[in-house]
Parts: sequence; C-alpha cells; structure tokens
Amino acid sequence: MPVRHLPVRPDLDQLKHQAKDLLRAINAGDPEAVAELRERHPDSPDPAAAKLADAQLVLARSYDASSWTRLVQSAQLIDAIWRDDIDVVRDLVTRNPKLIHEDARIRKGCNWGPPMSYAANIGRDRIIRMLYELGARDVEKAIDRATLQSQIATATMLHGFLGNPPLPDGALSGPAYTLSADGTAFALSRGARVYDEHGKLLAPVDIVLETDSRKPAAKHAILAMYEQHGVVFPDTAPMAVHRGRVDLLEEHLRRDPKLLTRTFSNTEIFPAEMGCRDPINATVGTPLGGTTLLHMCADYDEMEIAIWLLDKGMDVNARSAVGASGFGGYTALFSTVVSQPNFWMNRRNRGPFVAPFTKLLLERGADPNVRASIWKRLHPGYEDPTRYEYRDVTALSWGRRFAHRNFVSEPAIRLIEEAGGVE
Repeated sequence: MPVRHLPVRPDLDQLKHQAKDLLRAINAGDPEAVAELRERHPDSPDPAAAKLADAQLVLARSYDASSWTRLVQSAQLIDAIWRDDIDVVRDLVTRNPKLIHEDARIRKGCNWGPPMSYAANIGRDRIIRMLYELGARDVEKAIDRATLQSQIATATMLHGFLGNPPLPDGALSGPAYTLSADGTAFALSRGARVYDEHGKLLAPVDIVLETDSRKPAAKHAILAMYEQHGVVFPDTAPMAVHRGRVDLLEEHLRRDPKLLTRTFSNTEIFPAEMGCRDPINATVGTPLGGTTLLHMCADYDEMEIAIWLLDKGMDVNARSAVGASGFGGYTALFSTVVSQPNFWMNRRNRGPFVAPFTKLLLERGADPNVRASIWKRLHPGYEDPTRYEYRDVTALSWGRRFAHRNFVSEPAIRLIEEAGGVE
C-alpha cells in the first residue's frame, strides 16, 4: 500500500483532487486502488458503489490521519501558520486541543514537529507565544528547529521560556545539518558542549562534513567556531579543504611537494576520529573515495581552493584511483556533471542554472573525453539502495545516463558538448 507523507506546506485543494482521483480509480476497479480501499477502509465497501467520503477516508489514513476531517485540520493549521494568521490557529487548536500536541504534518516523528515547533521553523513568534500559553510544551524541539533554520530571535525567545539553561548535548546537530552558522553560534553561546566530561567529541563534525547542504562559507565558519571552543582537527589536506583553509594547504604543499598528485581515501576525506563512519553517509554526487583535492572542491563548491590548486600547477585532468574491479579513473570534470550542488540547483527549479566549475576546468584545459568507470549508491535518505554501475563513460555519458536526474547539471553538459565532448 502506498504510504503518503504530507509535504511541508500541504495544499488542501490538491488533497481534495487526490481524493477524487482515488475515487475514480476505485470505481473503475484499478487493482491498486481497490486493494488500498480494502486495506484502509473499516467497512470495505463495494468498489463500484464507493462514495467520495470513502475515498477521502482511505486517503486520510494513507497520510496516517484518523479521518478526512483530521487531514483537513492539518492542512488548514499549517496554512494559517505560514500566513501568520494567529486567529485561525487559535480557533483550530481551541476547538481541537489535541492538535497542540500532535505533529502538525500528522505522521509521528515528522521532523517539523507539533504546531509550536512547526511555527519555530519559520519564526512565527506571535503564534508560538499563543500556543505556549495554551499549553504547548515542545519547547526543546522548537529550539532545535529554530536554530536549524537560523531563526535566532525565535530560539532566544523559546530558550527564555525554559529559564535559559545550558542547551543539551545534541543541540549543535540541527544547525550542523543545515550549515547554519548563526544557529551554531547561538547554541555555543547558550552552553552547548563540543566535548563531554570524558573528552568524547560531541561537536557534530561528521554532520558538517557529510551533510547534503552546500554553503562553503557557513561550513568554514562552523568548523572555525568548533576550533575556537576546543575541537582539534586532523592535520590533513582534505580537512584543510573542508575548513576552507588555503593557508593550511600552503603548508601541506610545502611539506609534501607531491600533494597535488595524490588521491585520498574515503577515511582520509571523512575521518573516523571526527565521528564519520560508513562512506554511504556522506552525501556527494560523483564518488569521492580515491579522488584528488580538486574532485573534493567540485562537490563541495570550493571555488577559491580549486583556483588555488590549478594556479599551483595541479593537473586539471588528474584522475581518481582505479580499484581492483576497474572502477575509477575519472577526472574532476565528472564531479561537476553529477554533484550535490547540482541537486540544490535543480530542486524545485531553484537555480541559478550555471556551471562555473565546469567552465573553470574546461578553460584550464580539461579533456572532455576522458573515459572512466564509476559505480554509485545514493545516501539512504534518497530511499534507493540500488548499486548503479557505469562502465567506460565520458563526463557527458556519465551525466546522460545517471539514474537520478536531480544530481545532473544540464548547463555542465551543454558546456562539455560545446567543448567537443562525446558520449
């Protein structure tokens, strides 16, 4: 049976259309729709005789709502929070007090939380105060959501509700995931610890390194704040890239003249002493294990460091290591075609639809027709455990064949084609 999840901002009209579409499918005898009717409707009515109310109930239960009325309430409540309509929110929760304590998006464990936490995500302070006065007590969750979303004034207000105690261990994780420098600064200023009393690392360095967010300046700032509060980082070139520290790279190059030709393993790029474990947890596009610093720059959007590497004489066509099974040998150009920054460019057509890294590498002499073999498995969050294998591909065919199109840069593909790239 399909399990549906309400979007962050559900559209009630769309839900009504979904119910009508489901009814048509049930009445027509569609096997999947009929199976869903029988599974989710307590009376299991005859599909040919099912009414709109039956389809609405089935749809609501697929969203984990007890009834169509409950699903409608969720859509109305969330819409009112976004519109900062305190009167509608008050009316809904006064007539239905349980709404204050249930997840706004209904399904238990939703990361946006109950209404007060949901409102904290978008800084709706008037609504938050009203909900707190009416009995909402998900304050810790709301603080987490406010810091994650850089809603610092909201987080400050919520922390005051608790009497401003030191924030608990784990308070740094949310802003680490979204790379919120403001949220990190707030949490540290309110007592969040980077080590426990036994010297165990608490600062979520692993999340900062492995997150799907791509905000280089904020990432550098967060790691610098961790250092200022006592975190000791590995003295490695990959860590210098993560930190945006050209000065440290200069020193590494002075000590190791072969630095620009070296490739680095997953464990060097994502060190265990910083909390990193399985490489699958690192959200990247083109695989980084066995690659050069230039490959790293492409996926982490480190333009300044990439230019520094090339100015220092790095081979723009330096290849990744080739494993025993023959996978590898791709250049940084491949990493501009399939990357995590591309995901954010393509998501909801956010843009801007440009390919500055591809342009840089081609201008510096990147060969558009290098061939390599690559295997790829996505982060578990993308809910596709398939191991995809791409043999003897160029950067162009790597992009054309890649299974998940959100990671592919069409502007990069066009630039490579214009440079003479072939499949």
